[in-house]
Amino acid sequence: MTILFMELEKSFWLRFTKRYIPPELYYHSWTIYDFQYLFLLILGILLFKIIEFPGIFLKFLIVCIFAIGLYLPVPRKFFLPFLPIASWLVLFYSCRFIPGSNRPHIYVSVLPALENILYGDNLSAIIAKHTNVFKDVLAWLPYGVIHFTLPFLTSLGLWWYGPPGILAIFSRSFGYMNLAGVLTQLVFPCSPPWYEYTYGMNTPAEYTMPGNPGGLARIDELFGSNTYTNTFNGSPMVFGAFPSLHSGCAIIQALFISYIIPKSRLFCFAYIMWIWWACMYFTHHYMVDLVGGGIYAVFAFWFAWDYLPFVNEHYKNRWDYFKEKNGVLLPTNNHINNNLSFDSPKFDNNDDLEIEIATTIIIHQ
Repeated sequence: MTILFMELEKSFWLRFTKRYIPPELYYHSWTIYDFQYLFLLILGILLFKIIEFPGIFLKFLIVCIFAIGLYLPVPRKFFLPFLPIASWLVLFYSCRFIPGSNRPHIYVSVLPALENILYGDNLSAIIAKHTNVFKDVLAWLPYGVIHFTLPFLTSLGLWWYGPPGILAIFSRSFGYMNLAGVLTQLVFPCSPPWYEYTYGMNTPAEYTMPGNPGGLARIDELFGSNTYTNTFNGSPMVFGAFPSLHSGCAIIQALFISYIIPKSRLFCFAYIMWIWWACMYFTHHYMVDLVGGGIYAVFAFWFAWDYLPFVNEHYKNRWDYFKEKNGVLLPTNNHINNNLSFDSPKFDNNDDLEIEIATTIIIHQ
């Protein structure tokens, strides 16, 4: 009787799991790379507990939206690569709720000392010494405008001009790089250059101190607004100078754009230099911060390198990676990395390709 009951229970469990667990999860070959989801789950639980606003109802609603999005096949193609980005944004927002008594000491003199040791002088101070309206606007464009719009433009460009699957890889790389950057800023808080000019090097930094727009205050004055002043005064990460995520975002976007459009490398390099200059001109970062952010970006791109689909230089856009056979558009497979395959646990874009096929068919109908 006991054996019969166990067999019935096993049979019921098998039918239940096959029916309600997504096939991609049920037949998934688990590897060490899947620990990323365990890490994100643990981080999400901690942040759920830390965040005081919004309230419990709205937090549960957001969790339910993500749970449904990850369960359903079509939304999963967006929500799964978006998880690292969402984790980074939620972590950054939650920093305002972490008590200062539970946070590490703020380092005021470490970055200026490194700046002088590595470069022989305070480059940020030299660049920010002479200001005028033309320089203010020239620095504001990359720092306050392009930086916030470029991730969306990069994603759109990768989706249109790149091989299928590259956008999901970019999303993961971009998200994990920023997530690692914010975690570093939490455990190694450092004051930016504006702190040195406002409070001096001998004033101990405290978490109760408000943020400062630095040179962006001149932009507020120019446009007659308090946009940047209010934004930085209420920043949840006041002492997050190192690493510079402005630098990290610019470099990782430049690397992905250069990967699919090699001829754009010069323009990408020029943009990196432009935003580096803007970061120091507005006294928001030291040079060592910018290099640090670049290291995070290069490491993220290096880790993603083995996952990147090949780019065919003869193809003009994503649709060229498909061919028509018996009235159905199928992937050419010319963009698949030879080291990976659809069945490889390291290649997580096969479902993405199915969505690409379905999307293409719908568009051409």
